Amino acid sequence: MDKKETTYKESGVDLNLGDSFVDSIKRKVKSTFSPNVLKDVGLFGSLYSLKDYRKGDYALISSVDGVGTKLKIAFMMKKHNTVGTDLVNHCINDIIVQGAEPLFFMDYISFTDLEPEELEQILDGFIEGCRINKISLIGGETAQMPGFYKKGEYDLVGFITGISEINDIIDGTTISEGDILIGLSSSGLHTNGYSLARCALFEKAGLKFDAYIKEYGKTLGEVLLTPHKSYLEDIRLARKSACIKGMAHITGGGIPGNLCRIMPDGLCGVIDSKKLAVPYIYSLIQKSGNISTPEMRKSFNMGTGMILVISKDALGDFERNYSSEFTRIGFIGKSEAEKVVYI
Repeated sequence: MDKKETTYKESGVDLNLGDSFVDSIKRKVKSTFSPNVLKDVGLFGSLYSLKDYRKGDYALISSVDGVGTKLKIAFMMKKHNTVGTDLVNHCINDIIVQGAEPLFFMDYISFTDLEPEELEQILDGFIEGCRINKISLIGGETAQMPGFYKKGEYDLVGFITGISEINDIIDGTTISEGDILIGLSSSGLHTNGYSLARCALFEKAGLKFDAYIKEYGKTLGEVLLTPHKSYLEDIRLARKSACIKGMAHITGGGIPGNLCRIMPDGLCGVIDSKKLAVPYIYSLIQKSGNISTPEMRKSFNMGTGMILVISKDALGDFERNYSSEFTRIGFIGKSEAEKVVYI
């Protein structure tokens, strides 16, 4: 038996690295704080005050998510400063569809062996996402897990909390036949479908991440790393423009797997295929992997990252007052069998 003293660092966990990293990023993290954040970084729990929030009956709305295998693209390119922004924006979109105003975000980073510069890049992405959306990054966890990940690889999780007056919660219960479906364009694949995309592009077609894609004027890796779009400002504007009956964030499962989540019994979303503008990257993936159209639709957002449901009577007000780009992509019909159909 080896009598030499064994240390935590020898087993793969460097506590000094974690402590020094937290100390080095405190100033950046605090730059996202609103006056509601009560304490500094480093306590066991983070505190956020609702003392001065508007009077009324409110509900907190929370969500948690990850980036998925989009991280593999970041590993390939050794570019780590966008995936944090992806996660912030994804989480924001998941709660604004229910009428929430985002309050604060928390992160979790786990890895076996990362350089401090790589950790800082990841955190810079979180901070950029929080700054852009004007929410507070109030805490997180950095977990070093020896032997769990390959060198240079990691996983990310994001946690978000927002608030809504109970009477303003949007849940789709008022959706009715004849309502209009409004589509807001995505910035790309966002954070879903990357396992299929990597299989089609890299394994089956043999493309490289540094292949030049003339349609975008970028490399394939750059196209795939395009950050997930935040719809926070779009939704704020949309809610001022007309009454929104329901919203669906188009993530894993595509339109069929997400629009159905807000569809009342007996109704379905009818999608006009001719109205959908499908960007080139999806055609490239489909051709590269010989993927059927139904499989593409249930795996990717296909260029539509958010769907709004408004009444037909409110469409005129919406078109006059909503200044951002949108597309009428369908309507609400009757169906006992299907929740989403394409025509």
